[in-house]
Amino acid sequence: MNRIPLLFFLVMSVFGFSQMSKIDLDKIKKEVKDKESIYFYEKMVYKFQGIPKSIDSLEAIHLYYGRNFISKKISTIDDSFKDLLKDFQQDKLDETIVKGKNLLSIDPTNLDLLMIMLQCYDRQKDLKNFSHYYGQFQILTRAMLDSGDGKSEKTAYLVNSVGEEYILINVIQIPREATRSSKPAKGGMFDIWENNNKKTYIKVIYNDF
Repeated sequence: MNRIPLLFFLVMSVFGFSQMSKIDLDKIKKEVKDKESIYFYEKMVYKFQGIPKSIDSLEAIHLYYGRNFISKKISTIDDSFKDLLKDFQQDKLDETIVKGKNLLSIDPTNLDLLMIMLQCYDRQKDLKNFSHYYGQFQILTRAMLDSGDGKSEKTAYLVNSVGEEYILINVIQIPREATRSSKPAKGGMFDIWENNNKKTYIKVIYNDF
């Protein structure tokens, strides 16, 4: 997809350094489903859609990892997503945006959808809408960055899917020539990216909760 390097440079320039937070998926599952919790998913989504700048780092973590525990999600293998992607690849930006908004109304924290929306508005030079979705994109990317530092298995970055792993790879600027090895882990899989004797550890969660 076009202009991704520029987009991720912008993300890096805003985030700078992250602070590690221990991700307790069992606790997050409980809190995002509890209507009395400040981290109740629907409550946070309302803020995320309307005033994303008001989302703090803990809310960002619950939004990103809490998506594992909601029932209504759009997958990249769904026909609706494939249809949107086809329009995008044919540069039918207005049609893509309409379909993207409809799908985001179902799955507001879907990073794949947000990426496509950003690129549509970037191509249209629509700064207002680009900035809105960019703010949402930052919130979710910040959660991944805050999950670890990638320096060891114990402090590996934690991501929800392989697709989002590649988003993270661009954000933290792992070189294309880096090699990847994998090993099983409890509740997921470690991918170890190595370049010039530097290793970066990323754990992909198995979504079998």
